[in-house]
This record gives sequence, structure tokens and C-alpha cells, in this order.
Amino acid sequence: MPEPNPRIPFRLESDAPALPAFRGKRVIVNLAVNVEHWPFDQPMPRAILTPPHGIKAIPDVPNFSWVEYGLRVGMSRLLEMCRALGIRASNLSNSQICTHYPRLAEAMLQADWEFVGHGVYQRALAIIEDDKAAVEEALTTMRRFSGQKVRAWLGAGLSEKADTPEVLKRNGVEFLHDWLVDDVPVWMRTEAGPLLSLPYTVELNDVPIYMLASQGSTAMADRIRASMAFYARGGFERTRVMTIALHPHVIGVAHRMESFWAAMEELAAHPQVAFATSSEIGDWFTALHPALAA
Repeated sequence: MPEPNPRIPFRLESDAPALPAFRGKRVIVNLAVNVEHWPFDQPMPRAILTPPHGIKAIPDVPNFSWVEYGLRVGMSRLLEMCRALGIRASNLSNSQICTHYPRLAEAMLQADWEFVGHGVYQRALAIIEDDKAAVEEALTTMRRFSGQKVRAWLGAGLSEKADTPEVLKRNGVEFLHDWLVDDVPVWMRTEAGPLLSLPYTVELNDVPIYMLASQGSTAMADRIRASMAFYARGGFERTRVMTIALHPHVIGVAHRMESFWAAMEELAAHPQVAFATSSEIGDWFTALHPALAA
């Protein structure tokens, strides 16, 4: 019988040996900040306001402005929160942030955030005809700007084509966030060699919480606290990755930032929490479980 998952063999969490503590902690928090460029002259990837009178106009001023507010104001708040709490975040950016918003990209570079590939601009890779060229452009631009190797990737909209993992692997990507199958890294198969799948989330993710489910302002903080309470119920017997996925135009508004900042203060003070970026998590796991032994 064929395996249900062509990339990652199925395994119950309870069948896997627990990973050792990470820097002496059992909960590894990856603050994954999605920083996106939505071109003014194209349809918006998402909308907070539906078009009035049934008009689907370009430019879509209110929805473009919603996202640019996040880049101007929400990002300032997230950068300040991370500075105050000593958090190094993962910056999952469209590469055009580096070219179109260089002041913002420089601020993230100065904050020592890890740059993670996220496409050229916010458009699903599956609908881009020359997806290989798009991957190469995104990585080249981000590597040139940041001086970092840019070893991790998250597809815009978690979108892939059938051979996207191979394309990424051949372009020097070592860690991929698209496959939401576990709370720990797992090795995945590609024709170009093993690729490490890193945890991501649609549960601790501000877009599904607030834009799709229309939850109240404190919902993200409530879910973070509930997750930690569940891990404590088990005595923190397993080391897990808690990815917190953010978009500055969603979480970065004042009525959500207040409760979210408070929850992040609690995580920063928690005796079982360590913050780490995508590649830091990938390197830790790879040292424990090299691909050839997987």
C-alpha cells in the first residue's frame, strides 16, 4: 500500500522517543513574523473590508492600507516588544520587503532577526508559472541584502507545487515550514536529498484566529496560556516547538498587542521556555538526528 504522506512517514507522537531539553528548556518558542509586500496595482491576497457596492477595484486602497499600517505601526510595536523581552524572532519576509521597504528590512537586520524566505511578494507559489525563478529571485535578493545564508523557507500561503521541496533544496534551503505535521522537526524526503520539516502553525496564528474565526482581542494570548497549561499537565515530559505565527497588520493593532505582549512577558519569564529562530531549531535537531540516521 502506498504511504498516505509521500514526504514524511507517519508516526504517532507517543511512539517517538522524547527529545532532550533545548538549552535546558522543554518548550522552544519560535516567534515567526510574516512580513509581506502586497503590490498596490494587483488584487490583495486577503481583505479586511469587502469591496463596497460589489466593486472589485484596483487599486484596493482600504485593504492595501490595512497591510501597510502593519508595516509602519505594527512592526514598530513588534520590534520594540522583542527588544524589551530579549527575543530574537524569525523574519518570514517576501524578498521585496528588502527592495521596497529597505528601512524596515534594515530595522529587522539591526535587531538580529533571522531572515527566512517567503517568496518575492505575497503570491501563492502554486500559481506562479516560473516558480523556480521566483524561488531563486527571492533567495538571491534576501541573501544579498541580509548577508545571511537564508536557510529556511515558508511558502506564501503555505503554497507549494509538487516539486517545490526539490527546488528549495537545490537552492540551498535546509529547513521548510510548510508541512504542519508535528510539534518537533521531522525529516522529509525529496529527490534532491533530505530536507528538515520545521513546525509551523495554523492554531497559534493570528490570521486564522482573528481574520477567519473572528475571535476576540485576547484570543491569541488565551491560546498561548492554554497551550502552556497543557504542557504543564504532562510535566513537560517532551521537548516541543511552539511556533507563534504573526502578521504585523493583524497582531500589531493596539487592542490585540496589549494582551499579546503580556502573554509574551509570561513566556519570557517561564522556567521551561527558550526562544529560538528557525535555523537555530534546525541546527539543534540536526545535531541530534542527522539526516543519514533518519
